[in-house]
Amino acid sequence: MKLLSRQKNLKGKYVLVRVDYNVPLTKNRVIDDTRLVASVPTIDYLEEKGARVILVSHLGRPNGKEDPVLRMEPVRKRMAALLEKDVLKLETGNWQLSNAKKLKLIAQIDDMKNGDVALMENIRFSPDEEKNTGTLSQELANLVDLFVLDGFGVAHRRAASVTGVANYIPAYAGLLLEEEIKGLDKVIKKPKAPFVVVLGGAKIETKIPVMKHLLPKADSMLLGGGLVNTYLKAKGYRIGDSLYDKNFTKQALTYGKKRNAILPVDVLVGTLDGKQHRVVDIKKTPHQICKKGEGIYDIGPKTIQLYAQYIKEAQTLVWNGAMGYFEQQPYHIGTMAIARLVASRSKGKAFGIIGGGETLQAMDIVGMRDDIDLVSTGGGAMLEYLAGETLPGIAALQK
Repeated sequence: MKLLSRQKNLKGKYVLVRVDYNVPLTKNRVIDDTRLVASVPTIDYLEEKGARVILVSHLGRPNGKEDPVLRMEPVRKRMAALLEKDVLKLETGNWQLSNAKKLKLIAQIDDMKNGDVALMENIRFSPDEEKNTGTLSQELANLVDLFVLDGFGVAHRRAASVTGVANYIPAYAGLLLEEEIKGLDKVIKKPKAPFVVVLGGAKIETKIPVMKHLLPKADSMLLGGGLVNTYLKAKGYRIGDSLYDKNFTKQALTYGKKRNAILPVDVLVGTLDGKQHRVVDIKKTPHQICKKGEGIYDIGPKTIQLYAQYIKEAQTLVWNGAMGYFEQQPYHIGTMAIARLVASRSKGKAFGIIGGGETLQAMDIVGMRDDIDLVSTGGGAMLEYLAGETLPGIAALQK
């Protein structure tokens, strides 16, 4: 990749920075600014070099239409607080710009001084953003001198503001993107052994490719969540109301049989509301795990102890996906235990990476996010990268 960190002659340059500010809002306030904070080093770097910084991001899923609830104004206010300076609001509105509006926008940009920072309106208000249609990417490029992709969370998209702009002007990886790729490459290319992967969550279709790609590299892969349920279903166990994916039973069975795929030896089953629950040992011969009205919602205590042995020996650690339905007590115990184990081992003893919304949420609950070496800001992009796929946004920076 072409790296922003190696660029020196930035003074007076207009720089379009594609960030990932798709953050949760409540009552017009940002309630989790993790992604905003992560983008600050790149913005600070550009400011110090005397560049004029124009930020662009999406927020939510407005489906190409202007949505008052998804305006960037709360994000702009929070960024101004984080940067301790004014962040200019660029009048891009619904992105259907008349000539008069274009002239007004150009005038706003022309008035920017070295070190100034501005934020455009939600780029997904444009119907041309997500599929990179029309002239949106070229129009964005015409406003600036160079492009920086710093939102790893959107690097797997072929959007106008991710890959399209890079076709028209010089394009570079921002500091955040550079840090994430270097960290992920560390575990993909030369992981220090023992290399332990913890893989769970509900979206089986995103995890199967990761299993395929990382099982040959990992010393052990500790499984939880929907992957385990799908494997057990494929083996003939009766799993009641447990979440599984019938489209991936064959793959789950194939990869689950691998020597280094470590499966639970017991699980916590019960009703969805958690009022009735019990621990069930997993026997080698398929049997009934769940009674009527029950599902598998967490790994059991013996499994936590088993997984702890692997994690405590790890030199390289990757975790993505909860062990079960952790939002409902008592099904949170397995995921919280894994969070504490991964964080404790990552604290100087192993190189640890976590990613994915629920994984980060669990780590925040135990209050140990700062102990992790790399907290990926892009769950989907992280999984695709770990699965060995070429991310379109990264490829656009290699031209």
